[in-house]
Amino acid sequence: MRKTSSRLLALLSLLQTHRDWSGEELAGRLDITARTVRRDIDRLRDLGYLITTVKGPGGGYRLAAGTQLPPLLFDDDQAVALAVALRTAATGTGVAEDAARALATLRQVMPPRLRHRIDLVRVTAVPAPEIPDAPQVDAQVLRELSHAVHSREELRLDHTPGHGEAAAERRRVQPHHLVTWRDRWYLVAWDLDREDWRTFRVDRIRPRTPTGPRFTPRELPGGDVATFVTGRFRGNDGTTTDWPCRGEVVLHLPAADVAPFAQDGTVEELGPHHCRLTLGSWSWTGLATAIGHFDTDVEVIGPPELAAAFGQLAARYSRAATSSCTRTLRPM
Repeated sequence: MRKTSSRLLALLSLLQTHRDWSGEELAGRLDITARTVRRDIDRLRDLGYLITTVKGPGGGYRLAAGTQLPPLLFDDDQAVALAVALRTAATGTGVAEDAARALATLRQVMPPRLRHRIDLVRVTAVPAPEIPDAPQVDAQVLRELSHAVHSREELRLDHTPGHGEAAAERRRVQPHHLVTWRDRWYLVAWDLDREDWRTFRVDRIRPRTPTGPRFTPRELPGGDVATFVTGRFRGNDGTTTDWPCRGEVVLHLPAADVAPFAQDGTVEELGPHHCRLTLGSWSWTGLATAIGHFDTDVEVIGPPELAAAFGQLAARYSRAATSSCTRTLRPM
């Protein structure tokens, strides 16, 4: 039979799965008697865990939320995973400092063997190269938006556009989700004035109080927030994660040289010096430009729109190559 401490940890791990467990199920999973289960439940209650008894033919137990934080128990893998998550948590927001303090508190109470394990895991969250100076997001704004999402309350906000305009726009929205995408925070919401779905950069939002009336959530295009956000950033209506434009070409390069840079494209080896690349983009011109980055001869398989985009780029680049570079520049 397991030692009491490890048995309690295993029991707590099962109860934290947010489902009801009968005494017989717990006894079977832990290989103990039903009587021992009842004693261990009482021990966890003494430690501060609010475990309610579920009525019914078989009876059972459920871990409920308590009024205060009880002592937390983690197995070794959970503790290391939590430490890694805290180290990489919330880059670019005001809660990063809170995550660092939480990690310090967690490390302080860890036994030496676990402290050594998390110290060996050195993780640094590096912002994406295209946004080295990602703006900081106010933690208070995150809390206010999260409250509105959770409460399903209409929100009035000032949103500053990202195209150089100085004046903020007043918007009325039904907030649905807070998401992160490439180190930026976004609010997914139904815009009441424009009657369409929108994604707002959180660092450009200033919520207004009070919030508006409660609303019934609409069904998000695509069925879930991941599909919707990925689709919108790929240039479609959010109902699918597919790129609006997708084409096939043969590149005069080995597949091994193309695959590391194909992102979500598909690379098929055709020989030692040729490969087939299937790639998507938000436009045909964008797709042709992306394929041109491989700096090799290209044979277009299809569709015709991709071949036409290559022709348009060729004409444009030809004009650029033959344009005069000897113009006299006037002083400003």
